[in-house]
Amino acid sequence: MFKKIALIVITTFTLILNVNASSDGELLIKKNNPSEIKECWEGFNRAAFSLNKGLDKIIFKPVASVYRNLPTPIKNGASNSLDNLSNVVTIPNNILQGEFRKAGVNTGRFIINTTVGILGLFDVATAIGFEEYEKEDYGQTLAIHGVGPGCYIVLPVLGPSTMRDTVASVTNFVGGDAWYNVTVNNDTHYFSDFDYYASKVTGGVDFRAKNYASIENLEKNSLDFYASVKSLYLQDRQQKILNTKKIVNTQDDSDWEEIETQ
Repeated sequence: MFKKIALIVITTFTLILNVNASSDGELLIKKNNPSEIKECWEGFNRAAFSLNKGLDKIIFKPVASVYRNLPTPIKNGASNSLDNLSNVVTIPNNILQGEFRKAGVNTGRFIINTTVGILGLFDVATAIGFEEYEKEDYGQTLAIHGVGPGCYIVLPVLGPSTMRDTVASVTNFVGGDAWYNVTVNNDTHYFSDFDYYASKVTGGVDFRAKNYASIENLEKNSLDFYASVKSLYLQDRQQKILNTKKIVNTQDDSDWEEIETQ
């Protein structure tokens, strides 16, 4: 376990030291401005996008259609549980970004919702006054420390990303994601690989269901659906890095559209 943690730290700081980095706010905005991010492999990206669109049509969209018609308490419970689980990645990134107060609050939220909230099904922490902060990941941490996004890329099945975020996501598999450690890496005997991958699939379905109508409208009203999704994704990513993205709390079906199509 110590070797995994050491590898994460060494990799992070190597990336930071090998860029002409600055945490200056204006530079951070410029580096992550969607218009500044290069399209290096458009042919590959469009092919991967077409593949993903086909998979969505035959698999994800039909499943999401059934999922979004489940009773609201079931959807909210699943969404709350996934949100709670994401804290195991958010907390170490809060620390790496120097946001120690947020790390403490998120740790408290995780403990309360995992125990009193029955494995995160109920958001008890918010109900008793714990503030909710934006979710963080290793790609956002690298961006905060000045690492540029690199080229835009569309990954088969996984969807849009950047080279920075793709490389950073490897950290989840070398010790940076506690949920991965206790399931796939089998650090305990209470969980299995199935639990990890089931949570990821459920998360994908949950996201698709939340944005069902918005995605349909975006495709219908776009002259170039690929370009629209790219623009929307990069804008969303920039907002998350700058912590300017509004947190949406799902309460009922009318709140289940998170993508802004303006």
